[in-house]
Amino acid sequence: MNTPITLDADQAHARLHELTVIDVRTPGEYASGHLSGSLNIPLDQIRRALPEIRRATERGDVLVVCASGARSEGACELLAEQGIPAATLSGGTGAWAAAGHDLQRPVACDTRAKWSMERQVRFTAGTVVLLGLLLGLLVHPAFQLLSAGIAGGLVFSALTNTCGMAVLLAKLPHNRPRAADLAATLTALRHR
Repeated sequence: MNTPITLDADQAHARLHELTVIDVRTPGEYASGHLSGSLNIPLDQIRRALPEIRRATERGDVLVVCASGARSEGACELLAEQGIPAATLSGGTGAWAAAGHDLQRPVACDTRAKWSMERQVRFTAGTVVLLGLLLGLLVHPAFQLLSAGIAGGLVFSALTNTCGMAVLLAKLPHNRPRAADLAATLTALRHR
């Protein structure tokens, strides 16, 4: 498996005007701050967007973005398997912001707070671990297996650079795009 081409935050910033930027985070994460002009195509929807992404690469370079660079790297690998060249933003939007570059946020009328997927995973994992320990003390020691399961999942996640909990959390309603949102994004991608 080839490692995708990466651009650091400053390289991407210098070329932003000529890149088609695809943000593969959930809509909630995207709303929490994204690169100017980026289009939100969540990772679990990327296969549906392959024809439009392929057409976009015929017009210029494509940059794939996520929060840390892990999901965008996976998306680039998937695109490469389909013969679609794309680069990833090294360090994701976290590195972008750390380099002093602005992130766009939705207009003030959308005031509902959004948590990044990483924050949702940390919260959920911590809650299940505490719940397992508490139920193990108060109800039955077998409940401590919940905590052990989460610990094993976190180790597996680190070793494989995947996150099953993030996949599950992405399916929750607040992290799911409406079909119309993806359709509008694909229309915007067609007309770039």
